[in-house]
Amino acid sequence: MTKTRLGRYALLVVGAVLAATEPVLAQSVNADLIYGLNAKLLYVAIPITLLVQVILVYAVWKFRNNDDPQPTRENRRLEITWTIATAIILLFVGVASYTVIGNPAIALTADGNQAQPQAQQQLQPSVTHPNRSGATAPDSKQAVEIEIDAFQWGWEFIYPDAGVNSSTELAIPANKSVYLHITSRDVIHAVHVPALGLKQDAIPGQYNTIMTNATEPGTYQLYCAEFCGSGHSKMLANMTVMPQGEYQSWLDEQKSGSGSNESAGGSANSSSLAPVAANPA
Repeated sequence: MTKTRLGRYALLVVGAVLAATEPVLAQSVNADLIYGLNAKLLYVAIPITLLVQVILVYAVWKFRNNDDPQPTRENRRLEITWTIATAIILLFVGVASYTVIGNPAIALTADGNQAQPQAQQQLQPSVTHPNRSGATAPDSKQAVEIEIDAFQWGWEFIYPDAGVNSSTELAIPANKSVYLHITSRDVIHAVHVPALGLKQDAIPGQYNTIMTNATEPGTYQLYCAEFCGSGHSKMLANMTVMPQGEYQSWLDEQKSGSGSNESAGGSANSSSLAPVAANPA
């Protein structure tokens, strides 16, 4: 096999690998950031991996019959070159990772709003347990705030500003900032919506807030990602992303009573679990 044909085959392999690792279309800003970072790291890692493997195969083949191997001579130019190349690669990986990890859509913390102290004072989180810490206020009055209350073994989705509760469906508007204030009544749970890149622990006695902006209307699977007892596998719900008009109609239906059975189910679960929530164990 000539070197030209070998080079062509190598290019084909690289192209096939890069095509296979192309990220899927993201349905939220969270997923877009995560998939984008994964793609950047793969585009750096794949060529390095292939280069190392090619050098390894070449060395094994070239020196396969060498019965008297000699120590490698020092090559300062080569050492300086790979040291600088490694530093550049690590710098790229660090900067790319930091820009994603520091984004509020990935790691929203109370400290993230300190640059806007006036907004932080004027906009208070919309939660049902004001004595619990951890809830982060949105940086815009146009943002939607929803409380997620986890319990063994189900969910209650509370819309305090709209006066609506739901136990089986978490509805949010598309293309709008949504803040989810997550807490638990009994043990540690975890809200996980893989398709939207959302995952956050639900801890008793405190709130954890995550922010999202879903760009693709549809219904996505929501489940508990923290083992929480014998009914853990039953902690399923739908997260529905709706156009703004449809979302408002959904809220109006819940208020008018068409969703009263669903809300009543959540309240019934709440009352039945009151003794459990009161038990420190």
